[in-house]
Amino acid sequence: MSMNLTSNYILQVGKKSWILAETEIRKLFHDPTELITRAVQPILWLGIFGEALSKVRAIPTGGYSYMQFITPGILTQSVVFIAIFYGLNIIWERDMGLLQKLLVTPTPRLSLVLGKMGSAGVRGLCQAVIVFLFALVLGVPLILTPVSIALVVLIVMLGAGFFTGLSMIIASIVKTRERFMGIGQVITLPLFFASSAIYPITIMPSWLQAVAYLNPLSYMVDGLRSILITDSLSQFPSDLAILAVVTGAISIVSAYMYPKVAV
Repeated sequence: MSMNLTSNYILQVGKKSWILAETEIRKLFHDPTELITRAVQPILWLGIFGEALSKVRAIPTGGYSYMQFITPGILTQSVVFIAIFYGLNIIWERDMGLLQKLLVTPTPRLSLVLGKMGSAGVRGLCQAVIVFLFALVLGVPLILTPVSIALVVLIVMLGAGFFTGLSMIIASIVKTRERFMGIGQVITLPLFFASSAIYPITIMPSWLQAVAYLNPLSYMVDGLRSILITDSLSQFPSDLAILAVVTGAISIVSAYMYPKVAV
């Protein structure tokens, strides 16, 4: 009996999560302005920052060009910056009265959270396409095969899910858009610079290395780098496992905190 209840609950969560994610995705494709504006940031990072530092040759990149090294980092940054500000949508939904209507339905709270995570993941995949196309224009050699693309999708969805969950927790605490914007900036930039996105962890001071190893963004970068550049998947299972565990944990916390946004 308990097994049937559990399986029915999982099916219900999965089905309603998909419906909510699909609704959010439709909004995106009806108004793709966000995708266009979001494309500016990775293009500037790759086209200006990456090209400039690739001439310096001062950062050890393990035998790969700096443009190869930084491309997974910029992709990760683009995904994180989209996901971390997803809490703004929740605050907006509360102010418009949409959140209260969702919360009185019998939809499981976990479905509401997973639906938002899935939508953020799709937005992140759109950013991945933009980064890949621009990297190809710049002549950056990447490993793009059906297997590598499938693994990139998996990493991007998990990474976007984690940072979306984090943004939902922040939104449930601060409750106003102005405070959320300030805290979002305070969180995203330190996370980005305290990772292996634009330089290897080995050249960091010891205290920053400790922070980098606790930073989920580092495992997202390393996973993408092993897929797209090194073609060595020895560390990939551990990167994937860490991302899966932290994303699962934060989704549960987000589901608990989500109703508090409406309070």
